[in-house]
Amino acid sequence: MNISDILSPECVLPDMDCHSKKDALDTLAKTIADSDSSISQTEVFDCLIARERLGSTGLGNGIAIPHGRLKNGKSTLAAFIQLDTPIDYDAVDNAPVDLLFALIVPEDSTEEHLQTLATLAEMFSDTATLRKLRRTNSSERIYAILTG
Repeated sequence: MNISDILSPECVLPDMDCHSKKDALDTLAKTIADSDSSISQTEVFDCLIARERLGSTGLGNGIAIPHGRLKNGKSTLAAFIQLDTPIDYDAVDNAPVDLLFALIVPEDSTEEHLQTLATLAEMFSDTATLRKLRRTNSSERIYAILTG
């Protein structure tokens, strides 16, 4: 799986102004819904919130990977936002989050979902990648880093 298979350049938003976890998830849901006319922002948001209720998707080091399985989803979709100011996200290390990669998969795509999450977790554990992502506010450059 390549990140470029699930993430389009239009779904990479740098320097976003979100003031809460809910605000960030809403921004991600809108971005994903805008990329696929067959799903609504509300469906995506509800999917992300349902997963967050099971436990925070904040991994630590300022990273969160909100994700979920969408009942009527037809394909895997993603969005990435870089926040201008980190927010409280209930991350495992209690540190605020400034980089969020949302992932929505069809409800029956369990194996693909787990493989994609593993790929993302590995990518976001690389300190050099995180440094690059935080040092740019160009959506084109961020997309290149994420898909490189």
